[in-house]
Amino acid sequence: MRRVEHIMGFPVSVLIDDGDIAADAAADRVFAWLREVDERFSPFRSDSEVSRLDRAELEPHELSPDLVEVLDLCEHYRLASRGAFQARLPGRGLDPCAVVKGWSVQRAAERLTAEGTAKFCLNAGGDVATGGGPWRVGVRHPEQADQLCVVLDVSDSAVATSARYERGDHIVDGRTGRPASGLLSVTVVAPTLTEADATATAAFAMGAEGVEWAAAREGCEVFAVDSARRAFRTPGLPVVRQ
Repeated sequence: MRRVEHIMGFPVSVLIDDGDIAADAAADRVFAWLREVDERFSPFRSDSEVSRLDRAELEPHELSPDLVEVLDLCEHYRLASRGAFQARLPGRGLDPCAVVKGWSVQRAAERLTAEGTAKFCLNAGGDVATGGGPWRVGVRHPEQADQLCVVLDVSDSAVATSARYERGDHIVDGRTGRPASGLLSVTVVAPTLTEADATATAAFAMGAEGVEWAAAREGCEVFAVDSARRAFRTPGLPVVRQ
């Protein structure tokens, strides 16, 4: 069973390869959860919890446990990246989207697993969380849309890529306030999409130094292309062998 919906500004696909569960009902719950997340945490919705917090309409003790968790994750990656990753850039409002996307899709994956779904693939705008496997995930060439750099073989893990080829210079180095430079793309394979997505974003914001930083994080494997068109990959990257 495969379904696609447009949520949070990008296409989300749910692929369930498990004949022992009610796949349509499971997909319904995934999409309902992601729509709820968008309503609650989008900085582009004036009535969202994030927007209300940004306008100081909520006190810290009034925040939902989910938002507290998201903000704690934002702070974790801010500190870990030495300020390159920021949920609140100078002159801009609170925007935790770089954490919310991976966190929410990972939550959906965990719900599928808890419900007994043995094999599934969630793809949120190119970032992937899997259950069971193996699944093959292609990493797009950063400059040639019809080409792949590598194909990954993943099971019960996640893959996320940060690059400028879809949305331009949308990732900002929080240390300088300027668009990140030094990398064309960085892909991270990690046990969860929360870790993979936030690590990829932070590494891209850090520039060339972000490759080594991401590779040193526990459980993370990395593929990256720098601005000089040089490719890097960690020894444990699960590349499909031809």
